[in-house]
Amino acid sequence: MDRVKSQLTELLLGFFDVIPEPLLTIFGSSFFPILSGASALSLTILSRSDFQELELLMCGLPTIDIDDWMKYTIYQGQYEAKGASSKTCKWFWDIVRNEFDQETRARLLQFVTGTSGVPSRGFSVLQGNDGNIRQFCINGVSKDFTLYPKAHTCFNRIDLPVYSSKDELREKLTVAVATSATGFDIE
Repeated sequence: MDRVKSQLTELLLGFFDVIPEPLLTIFGSSFFPILSGASALSLTILSRSDFQELELLMCGLPTIDIDDWMKYTIYQGQYEAKGASSKTCKWFWDIVRNEFDQETRARLLQFVTGTSGVPSRGFSVLQGNDGNIRQFCINGVSKDFTLYPKAHTCFNRIDLPVYSSKDELREKLTVAVATSATGFDIE
């Protein structure tokens, strides 16, 4: 550690120029002291939160154009025939547009795609993890397959069960998005 102390100190000073150290305290109170001469820097260890929180902290909440999101969404599985006019898909977009705030929309996008960021040219150029363009996809599945929405971030796809009510969809979607932010998945 002593061999790289000065380089690590400079790296941290630059990092703290971009993100003030006090903002990182939301990630936990475990500190790793790095001594630089007579002064000490403390590096917050990202122990209680995760990369998703750090992304939102660094990038802020994106402005998400719901109309663009809907326009460049494809439908598969049980929603392929009716697409956006499927009852569950109508409820989904109504909840996203009228009930979710910007943060929850960003978390939903993060849940499905792995990032809360929207490409500067919009959803038409949304990329998968492999760098290829992969449109946002809502895949209709039976509740026998899964009770909760399930995300496949490599493919920008959400497996969305065919729910019998909007209330059930809202509840299950909210739980799925909230638990993914904590690092837990629902099976």
